[in-house]
Amino acid sequence: MKPTKIEWTQASWNPTIGCNKVSDGCQNCYAEVMAKRLQAMGNKDYQEGFKFKMLEQRLDEPLKNKKPTLYFVNSMSDLFHEKMQVEFLDKIMQVIQATPQHQYQILTKRPHRMFEYFEGKKYSQNPISNQENKKIFGGGIMHDIPPNAWLGTTTESSRVKERINIIRPLKANVKWLSIEPLLDDIGELDLSGIDWVIVGGESGFRARAMQESWVLKIQKQCKEQNVAFFFKQWGTWGSDGIKRNKKDNGAMLNGKLYREYPKIATQTIRQLFND
Repeated sequence: MKPTKIEWTQASWNPTIGCNKVSDGCQNCYAEVMAKRLQAMGNKDYQEGFKFKMLEQRLDEPLKNKKPTLYFVNSMSDLFHEKMQVEFLDKIMQVIQATPQHQYQILTKRPHRMFEYFEGKKYSQNPISNQENKKIFGGGIMHDIPPNAWLGTTTESSRVKERINIIRPLKANVKWLSIEPLLDDIGELDLSGIDWVIVGGESGFRARAMQESWVLKIQKQCKEQNVAFFFKQWGTWGSDGIKRNKKDNGAMLNGKLYREYPKIATQTIRQLFND
């Protein structure tokens, strides 16, 4: 268990590390920067930098922790990366199943592979027949979704909104969106089947600015559709369009701090953060 400064979770668990860029939100990847820093420091897990790796020795970390904890699974990678082995992902899910005292926030930019693993078929808006199982991540076998696994996808711009439709049918107790870094006016959102939305601006030297009107439009839609809304940060660019330290820009939106959690998990979250 590694404590984290990420505002919406308590700790990170990284049984895999490394990734590669798949969309605009990856451009200034914080995990890649951190991996290179750890490599320079001589960390043995990062000898190959940001190359994707499965770390068997990290699998039992949550098993050793008896205190109920909210885990962000893979802050340094993507569980549904193209090089992930199904057998290793099975082991991760077994650990999640074996630790019902914890809650696990799983986030991916590859929701089609998440869908394939859990549903045992390709994602399509229309039924598909005669699929070749060997080409489906998970071998065309349905995998149970642990009740304490929150399944989410990153939806950083209007260009990748289709990701929402891909996770919508999944039968997870909590389904969520990370709209961070928010890169444009994402437009109208159908949040049916979605329990939680996180929004945040980008931070770092090359950060791209986020406009207040974009955030307010999402917050309004969450309120109208009865979906929990969590505003994480402005990032490097403030609501006034001025570039400064992200701590100075803070996380206030219209004079208010939005730190909502999914209603189905509110009591659990309250207990976790109060323990």
